[in-house]
Amino acid sequence: MILVTGATGTIGSHVVRLLAERGEKVRALTRDPSRATTPPGVEVVGGDYREPGSVAAALAGATALFAVGVLGPGDAEQDAALVALARTAGVRAVVKLSAIGTGDPVLGPVGTWHLGGEQAVRDSGLEWAVLRPSAFASNTLSWAEPIRSGDPVPDLTGPGPQGVVDPRDVAEVAVEALLDPRHSGRVHTLTGPELLTTAGQAAILAGVLGRPVRTEDVPAEAARERFLAAGMSETYVEGVLAGTAYVRQGRNAVVTDGVRRVLGREPRTYERWARDHRAAFAGG
Repeated sequence: MILVTGATGTIGSHVVRLLAERGEKVRALTRDPSRATTPPGVEVVGGDYREPGSVAAALAGATALFAVGVLGPGDAEQDAALVALARTAGVRAVVKLSAIGTGDPVLGPVGTWHLGGEQAVRDSGLEWAVLRPSAFASNTLSWAEPIRSGDPVPDLTGPGPQGVVDPRDVAEVAVEALLDPRHSGRVHTLTGPELLTTAGQAAILAGVLGRPVRTEDVPAEAARERFLAAGMSETYVEGVLAGTAYVRQGRNAVVTDGVRRVLGREPRTYERWARDHRAAFAGG
């Protein structure tokens, strides 16, 4: 039995599907089981990191765990608690979803948000692997509404390029790490095959959609105001802005062979992702 946390999220939903397709016994943990859509045969259970008893119940009988932590300042303890519960439940292996740049002091506060969780899996005595993906291609789904309206999409990172990665590739790597003990003790930094700025992604989307996609540079102070107005905490906003500044300065201009080394093929391009998700931007 493999327990997948964050089972309805960007990566977890793909992990659940892929494991089910391979005939694995899968239990999907989500805060609201009534909203979960999973393949036949997948067991869906409710639980929340802030209610340890619910997570302990979900871990009963599990042999492996895909750990998607709550990302934010102060959430490292949630990751550590999850790993402790897994060890108590007799789980054999854990694969933790982290993020590229974790531990880099230049990244600032956001670079520490996954550190506690990474250290917890290393110290757990279990078989473990850590995945550090770069920016997800699916982040640009937030552009769908302005694109459909003909408005510019926000550009928080300016000239800074990133090795934008398809979430499906991250999920495939996660499944291999869960099923193959040869990945134990490894940290996989996962990127797409090319470096892309926000403007570069917009240009690719424009080509896929057959119409212009404009970008609008959003300076840090303007971004701060938008995030605070959206209800984000000051501490969280500071972390996010440190991350965007890191990218803007070119510090996340990283392309690795992580996907190829695990999957034996090149990672999907952003254009491939955009074509596969064209309907989300084209509207009805």
